[in-house]
Amino acid sequence: MIRVEIDKYSGFCFGVQKAIETASALLSKGEKVHCLGDIVHNEAESERLAHKGMSIIQHNQLNKLQGGTVLFRAHGEPPESYQQITDKGLTLKDATCPVVLKLQQRIRKAYLSQYEKNGQLVIFGKRGHAEVVGLIGQTNNEAIVIEDASEVSKIDFSRPIELFAQTTKSPDVLRSIIELIQNEQPIDFIWHNTTCKQVTGRVPRIKEFASQFPLVVFVGGKKSSNAKVLYQACKEVNANSYFVTSANELDTKWFNNVIEQVGVCGATSTPQWLMEEVAEAIRKIRK
Repeated sequence: MIRVEIDKYSGFCFGVQKAIETASALLSKGEKVHCLGDIVHNEAESERLAHKGMSIIQHNQLNKLQGGTVLFRAHGEPPESYQQITDKGLTLKDATCPVVLKLQQRIRKAYLSQYEKNGQLVIFGKRGHAEVVGLIGQTNNEAIVIEDASEVSKIDFSRPIELFAQTTKSPDVLRSIIELIQNEQPIDFIWHNTTCKQVTGRVPRIKEFASQFPLVVFVGGKKSSNAKVLYQACKEVNANSYFVTSANELDTKWFNNVIEQVGVCGATSTPQWLMEEVAEAIRKIRK
């Protein structure tokens, strides 16, 4: 039998775990739960909660709701979403990650400060990402979003600058952006490393894990940015790393060579039960 080990550091981060537990608790009470956007970027976990009665809705559906509880996921929401809930008289359960919530508050305060001195609020993040939408919402959608170092030119260096980062972005890329801005000698520049250590710390840990096995199976959702980053980290140290969304995607050819040990790992959006399911399927490939 193949010995399979699951990475103890993989799986839900604190914020996602909190949102999943919140949804599960509501559903267990028989409440009708409407999650605003995908609760997690993992198809299998979303399907599990859907079977329990949770529906996924979009912002343009809020005004059509007639009841139930609206759940804000870990990514957070802009002020407009809270106002819509209030105006409609809907019940809200806010499962915004505490780290993201604190960042929203910091950005709102910084925006007001920069506004007074004709400054700019800059966010290093993925344009259109749910968390970033919530963050720029704290600035009346006036913040400048830059996705990488090549977009630093969007900033006006003759005006004050204050820089924040989406919690899941790379600290290394953030540092390169900071250096580029500093090289332009702006009149006033404040920056904050607001990446989440629990999430960004996964990269070195998953590299260490992947390097210990002749073959690694990474379990993640197709829509998860974090899964793409962590899988790439695995590939960098272990060419025999394979990406699957479920046990059904395992290819027996991967195990044709005599492989006695396999590592299974996943993203911050990958549930533990799914990694265990994949691990058990691997064990059955060659008993």
